[in-house]
Amino acid sequence: MSEGYSRRRVLTTGAVGVAAAAAGAAAGVAFVQGGDAPPPIEASARRRFENKVVVITGATSGIGRAAALLFAAEGGKVGFCGRREELGRKVEAEIRAAGGEATYLRADVRVEDDVRKFVDGVAAKYGGLDVCFNNAGISVQRPLHEYTTAEWDDVTNTNLRGNFLALKYEVPHLLKRGGGTVVVTSSSNAIATTEKKAAYTATKRGLVGMVQSAAHDYAAQGIRINTLIPGTTNTDFVRRLAGMMNVPDPVWNAMAANFGKTHVPGLQRMATANEIATFALALASDDFPYLTASQLVIDGGKTAYAG
Repeated sequence: MSEGYSRRRVLTTGAVGVAAAAAGAAAGVAFVQGGDAPPPIEASARRRFENKVVVITGATSGIGRAAALLFAAEGGKVGFCGRREELGRKVEAEIRAAGGEATYLRADVRVEDDVRKFVDGVAAKYGGLDVCFNNAGISVQRPLHEYTTAEWDDVTNTNLRGNFLALKYEVPHLLKRGGGTVVVTSSSNAIATTEKKAAYTATKRGLVGMVQSAAHDYAAQGIRINTLIPGTTNTDFVRRLAGMMNVPDPVWNAMAANFGKTHVPGLQRMATANEIATFALALASDDFPYLTASQLVIDGGKTAYAG
C-alpha cells in the first residue's frame, strides 16, 4: 500500500505512545481493557444459510473474512472477492477444509467489469443469488487540504462507487430469485467522526443515504437492504492505518487495548472481527423480515456517549 494508507496514526499519540506500549509489553504488563474479554464466537447451529448463495466483497481479511467463514459454517455457498489473491486462496482453502463451500474470485470493486464478472460468476456457479454482504472499504487519513485528488477519488471509488457497482449487479439476480437480503458495511464515523477522516466519513455517510433510497426501490420486490455500522474493530485494516503492521504482536495488542480503554466509552475495548461478522449474519438472515432501510449500530457504546 502507498504511504498514505500505511502511515496515518489512528491509535497512537506519536513515539511516546509507541514507546510506552513497547515498554509495557516487554515488561509483561497487562493492559486491562475494561469489562469482560471478548466472548468466543461460533457459527449458529441453526444453519440459517443452508443452500443459500452468498456474495461478499472485501473478504480476504478482517470482518469480511470472518463473515465468509461464518456464512459457510451455517451452510451458505459463499463467493467472495478481494484484491489480495494469496489471502483469498487461503480463506477459500480454510472454508473448504472445514467442510464448507466457497469460491474466491479476484476483483477490485473500483473496476466495473471486475464487479460484474465477480457477481455474475458466483451466481452462475451456484445457480443464483440470495444474500449480499458488501463490505469492501479503504481509508486515507490526513487533513482535508492535504489529500491529493487521486487519494480522495480512490476512497470514494472504493467505498461509495464500489458499493453502487456491487448493488447494480447484485439486484438483478435478487430480482430473479424473488427477493433476498443485502447488508452494506458503513462505519460509526457516519454518526460521529474526528479529524483527518473527511474522505472516509463522506463516503460512509453517503452509504447510509444510498441504502435508505435503494431499500425503498426494491422493498416491494422482496429485497431488504440495511446498513451495518460497526465501531472500531481490531483488524489488519485498523492496524495498518495505525502504522503498526511491522511491530511485534504484543506491542500492537497493548496499543489496541489501551485505545479501547480511552476511546470506547461503554465496553472500553475494540470489537473483534467475529463480533461484527456475527451481527452481519443476523441482519442478512431471515430472522427480521420487517427490517429494511435501517442503520444498525454495533460500536460498544462509542457513539452514544455524550461526554
